[in-house]
Amino acid sequence: MTVHDHAFPRRLWRGRPEDPRWARPAFLALLLATLLLYLANLSASGYANSFYSAAVQAGSESWKAFFFGSLDAANAITVDKPPAALWPMALSVRLFGLHSWAILLPEVLMGVGTVAVVYAAVRRRFSPAAGLIAGAVLALTPVAALMFRFNNPDAMLALLMAVACYLVIRALEDGRTRWIVWAGAAIGFAFLAKTLQAFLILPPLALVYAVCAPVPVRRRVAQLAAGLGAIVVAGGWWVAVVELWPASSRPYIGGSQNDSFLELTFGYNGLGRLNGDETGSVGGGGAPGGGGGGGWGETGWDRMFGSVVGGQISWLIPAALILLVAGLVATRKAARTSVTRGAFLVWGGALLTTMLVFSYMQGIFHEYYTVALAPYIAPLVGMGAALLWERRDRTWAALTLTAAMTATAAWGYVLLNRSSGYQPWLKWLVLVGGLSAALGLLFAARLGRRIALGVAGLGLVTALAGPAAYTLTTLGEAHTGSIVTAGPAVTGGRGGGPGGGGGPGGGVPGGNMPDGNGFPGRPGQGQQGQQGQGQPGRNLPGGMPGGGTPGDGKPQGETPDGRSGAGGMGGLLNGAGVSDEAKGLLEDDAQAYTWVAAAVGAQNAASYQLSTGDPVMAVGGFNGTDPSPTLDEFKEYVANGEIHYFIAGGGGMGGASAGTSSQISTWVQESFTSVTVDGTTFYDLTKPKTES
Repeated sequence: MTVHDHAFPRRLWRGRPEDPRWARPAFLALLLATLLLYLANLSASGYANSFYSAAVQAGSESWKAFFFGSLDAANAITVDKPPAALWPMALSVRLFGLHSWAILLPEVLMGVGTVAVVYAAVRRRFSPAAGLIAGAVLALTPVAALMFRFNNPDAMLALLMAVACYLVIRALEDGRTRWIVWAGAAIGFAFLAKTLQAFLILPPLALVYAVCAPVPVRRRVAQLAAGLGAIVVAGGWWVAVVELWPASSRPYIGGSQNDSFLELTFGYNGLGRLNGDETGSVGGGGAPGGGGGGGWGETGWDRMFGSVVGGQISWLIPAALILLVAGLVATRKAARTSVTRGAFLVWGGALLTTMLVFSYMQGIFHEYYTVALAPYIAPLVGMGAALLWERRDRTWAALTLTAAMTATAAWGYVLLNRSSGYQPWLKWLVLVGGLSAALGLLFAARLGRRIALGVAGLGLVTALAGPAAYTLTTLGEAHTGSIVTAGPAVTGGRGGGPGGGGGPGGGVPGGNMPDGNGFPGRPGQGQQGQQGQGQPGRNLPGGMPGGGTPGDGKPQGETPDGRSGAGGMGGLLNGAGVSDEAKGLLEDDAQAYTWVAAAVGAQNAASYQLSTGDPVMAVGGFNGTDPSPTLDEFKEYVANGEIHYFIAGGGGMGGASAGTSSQISTWVQESFTSVTVDGTTFYDLTKPKTES
C-alpha cells in the first residue's frame, strides 16, 4: 500500500493543517451526532404528510409522475409545488421500497448537509469553534429538527439557501465568477423545490456582492448577470418543459385554476401568499381568526416571537440580531472588500429579508415555514460570538456579549414559561444559568483562561438548553398531516405536539374550529394541550378528522411502517385511516382500472393510495377546489371504466367545496349505488342506480 493510500483517510481525519488537531474530529462528531439525533424515532411519523408521500410513491412507479410531481402514477393531477423536493425521496423509494425510512431518510441527510454547509461557511472566516457553535445551534433548532425529519419541501429549500449564501461568501473572497454562477444555480434549483420563496434572499445577496466584491464594477455587473442566467437555467428548464408540453398528455397542475404552472407560481404560491388573495385556498386572506393575517394569525414585526411561532425558531433570534449589529460595528472601519463584514451582511441580510416577509405576509403561513430562518440565525450566532470573544478585553465587546447572553436567557425563560407544566425546572435553569454566564462574560477578560472558557461553556449550554429540550420533545413524538409544529403545546398556540394539532385549537388556520363541512369556520381560541402532546385526532362533523396521534404515539390510522390501519373518513389537512376491509374492497379487481378510486381532496385520496399501492384520483387537488377534473371529464372517465369507486368524505360530500368537486360529488351520489365500510361510504361507479 502506497503513502497516497493513507493520505485521504488521514487528511479526512486531520483536516486543514492550520486547524487545531481537535477541529476535524469535533466537526465529524457534530455531523454524526446530528445524524443519529435526527434518525432517532424516525419511523414514528409513518408517512408524515401523506400528500407528499403519495406523490413520492407515484414517482417511484412512474417516471412521468416523477418528472411532473404527480399525486398518482396515472397522472391525474400534480402536487401544488414543483417536484424537485420529491425527487430524492422518490429515488429512495425506488431503491428501498415504500416505507417511512425510505421517504424520510433523504430529509435527514439534507439536515446533516445543511449543518455541514453552515459549519464550513463560518469556519472559513472565523474559527472551527465558531463553526461548531453555528452547527450545533442549527441542529438543535426545534423547527429544524421537525422539518429535517418530515417530507415537505422545506428541507431541500433550507439546504439550498445555505449553499447559496456559502457560495456568495466564497465569491466575496476571490471574486471568481464560478461561485456566483453556482450560487445562482442553487437558488434556481431551490425554486423547483418551493417556487418564489427561493428568491427572498436574492436582493440582499446581490446587493452585498455588488458593493463588496473584490473586482471592478463592470465585472461585478457581468458576474451578477451570469448568476441571474444560472437561476433562469437551473429553475426555468423544468418550467419551460411543463408549459410547452401539451396539456392533454400531462397531469393537471395542482393548485392552479387554469392548468398553468406560471399561474400557480405567481398566484397561489406567489403574490397570493403576500396579499392573501389566494384563489382556491381555504382560510387564506380575509378569513376570520387573525389580526392582519386573515385565518393564518396576526401579522406584524413580532410575529416570529408570538405564542404560535416563538418556540419553533425564535430562541436565539435576539442574540443573532445583537451579534449582527456588533459584527457590523466591529468591521465598520474595514475595507470595502472585507469578507468578514461581507459574511455578516450575507447571513444578516438573508435573515432580515426572510423575517420581514414572514412577519407581514397575509396569505397562508404555517409555523414550520420558519425553518428557512435557521440556516441564517446559526451562522450569525457562531460568527458574532467568536468575533466578540476575541475582543472580550474591550469594554464594548464584553458588554455586547453580556447583552446577547442576557437576552437569550430572558427570552428562553419566556418561551419555556408558555408551556404550562413542561419541565418547570428548565426555565429557571436557563434564566439563572444564563444570567450567571452573562455576568461572567462581562469580566471574562479578567478571569483565567480555564474559568473564562467555563463561563463561555455555561453560556452555550444554557442558551441551547431550551431549544434542545423542545427538539428532544419533537423527536419523541409522531408528526403527521399538513400542519405540524415542534415542541410541546403552548398557551395561545394551535395545539403543538404530535401532528401539530388538528383537534380544537389545532390544525386549522388561526386555531378555528371547523364548520360542519370540514372547512375553517368560526374563530376559536387555540387551546393548550397536555405536556408533550397535541390535541388527539378525532372525526369532526362533516368528515374532517383530526390527525394527531393516539396514546401509543403512532400516527392515527397508520402502523409503524407507515401502512394505513383502521380509521374513519379522510379530511382536508390530515390523512384518513383505512381499514383492512376498505383496503380489500379497493384492491378487488384493481388491475382492471386506471384509478381504483377517486376522492375529493388530496389527503383523503393519498391515504387510500398509500394503503393499496394503487392510483387514487384526487378530485380538486389538495383543497378540493381545483377545477380538475371537470364534471364532463369525470363522466368520461367513468364511462370508459377507468375509475372503480368514489369515496365520500374529504370535505366534498357535505357541500364543503364549491365548483367541480361539488358537482362531481352530487352527480355520483345521485347516480350510483353505495356501500358503507367501517363508517365510510363508497360509491361503485360500475353500478348505476336502478331507475325507479
